[in-house]
Amino acid sequence: MTSPSMADCSLDRPGTTPEARALRAELVGRAREIVPVLARNAARTEEDRRVAEENITLIDEAGLFSIMRPRRLGGLETDLRTKLEVSRELARGCGSTSWATTLMNVCAFFVGLFPDRAQRDVWEDAPGARIAGVLAPSAEATRVDGGYRLTGRWGWASGCLHAQWAVVGFPVPDEHGEVVDQGLALVPMADLAIEDTWFVTGMRGTGSNTLVARDVLVPEHRVISIPAAIGGRYGTEHTDEALYRSAFVPVAAIVLAGPQLGLAQAALDLVIEKAPKRSVSYTDYDTQTEAPTFQLAVAKASGLVDAAHLVAYRAAADIDQAAVDGVYPDHAARARVRMDTGAAIENAREAIRVLVSAHGAGSFAEASPLQRIWRDSEVASRHAVVSPAISAEVYGRALLGITDGVTALV
Repeated sequence: MTSPSMADCSLDRPGTTPEARALRAELVGRAREIVPVLARNAARTEEDRRVAEENITLIDEAGLFSIMRPRRLGGLETDLRTKLEVSRELARGCGSTSWATTLMNVCAFFVGLFPDRAQRDVWEDAPGARIAGVLAPSAEATRVDGGYRLTGRWGWASGCLHAQWAVVGFPVPDEHGEVVDQGLALVPMADLAIEDTWFVTGMRGTGSNTLVARDVLVPEHRVISIPAAIGGRYGTEHTDEALYRSAFVPVAAIVLAGPQLGLAQAALDLVIEKAPKRSVSYTDYDTQTEAPTFQLAVAKASGLVDAAHLVAYRAAADIDQAAVDGVYPDHAARARVRMDTGAAIENAREAIRVLVSAHGAGSFAEASPLQRIWRDSEVASRHAVVSPAISAEVYGRALLGITDGVTALV
């Protein structure tokens, strides 16, 4: 027995076409088909600290690395709701695999914001090229004729072990060396080194290591301004493409909720499935299903999972609708997406905590998938871009008409 799924809930932007819903259902179905393989490979993915190549191959063959790539360059160019549901489904099998896939896909979205020439550099001759990336400007740059020379280190670059390109942040200098902007550079992975630094207790299989550049030349057409992007001013000439009109930070934030939704759903399904075969130790209950305390815990967890889906899907609908309408969301609207993202992640994380307690100490046996789900959730839910506390502060200030301070990532 498995719990009811929120994947088909009706919260969607009003103008979503039947064709878009059909494509979404097909892609989620493809993801669902490979979940058993991802689950079977989850322990090996964690032990090897990188996503199993079989997983990458299956995801690639299912077309799930193309969902945020432009159609004119061989992609599917789907909406944010589809992105969330695909990530969610993959996480039911393996959190690390879903996380790495999610990050490579959102980096494909970032590349779709670059000028056409840069996009063709990546995909024209290699339509299946994947992209990893780090937005933090942890580098030094020198202005040269036609571009910049970068030297720096960027952690943690999820998916870098399976990517051919990277987007990396850097402080943009003028010809005098004064920093005048913050840029996002598009760099071939062949120009970067990977330093093995990802030693963590959860999401161990994401391979989120450190990228290293030493005097790498980046031509000017492969650079966009992050502050401009935050304000909705992108480099792409293809302004008719709705996906690449989507709000920069809201997209970067909400996609990180997708794996959390899947982890919480996987935990709920597993606990319900095992309940008829497990007793409540040191009580008169022969099975967990008989115990009111267990029933209440499952109900609470299911409600939290549903709430996580609802706020995440609302945020996706807001982003998608604004992009279709060609309206860049104002500060308050973008702040609400951050709030929704934080709420989704907190609800999903709390659901998992309730479930491991209800399931019992056996949750933490090394052989149990629950302990890995719990660790993956605890680590991923602390990503700086989705900090629930910071997101709440940003949204509270926005409600009071305060649009500055705290963070530029709104």
